[in-house]
Amino acid sequence: MNDFLDTREIPMDAQDVEQNKIFAIISYINLLFLVPIFAAKDSAFAKFHANQGLVLFIVTFIVNVINGTICGLLGALHLGWLASIVGPIVGMVMVAFMVVGIINAAKGVAKELPLFGRFHILDSENKEV
Repeated sequence: MNDFLDTREIPMDAQDVEQNKIFAIISYINLLFLVPIFAAKDSAFAKFHANQGLVLFIVTFIVNVINGTICGLLGALHLGWLASIVGPIVGMVMVAFMVVGIINAAKGVAKELPLFGRFHILDSENKEV
């Protein structure tokens, strides 16, 4: 489990970071991970954070489906009070991942998100410095 919690920091070109920081920040806001893919396609920094935002989007979708199913089952079992606790907690955890990504992007750091940041869907490490 420790391997999933350890996150890598990938060095990036300082000029690339400064020019594309806003694209990296918005990458974590739902479908806005698409913006840097098209608007800053030559930026390794923006592409790295777009990848992290895409992975977060997919994980959030999957977690929400599972959470909805569990909360629905709890409601059917007359344990709606438990569902009203579990649902918001899961939502807050996913928002916490989003905040961590935004903070990393705002600081100009290309650091993977904990747990699932190791997954790379986009080729975001093509311009390491």
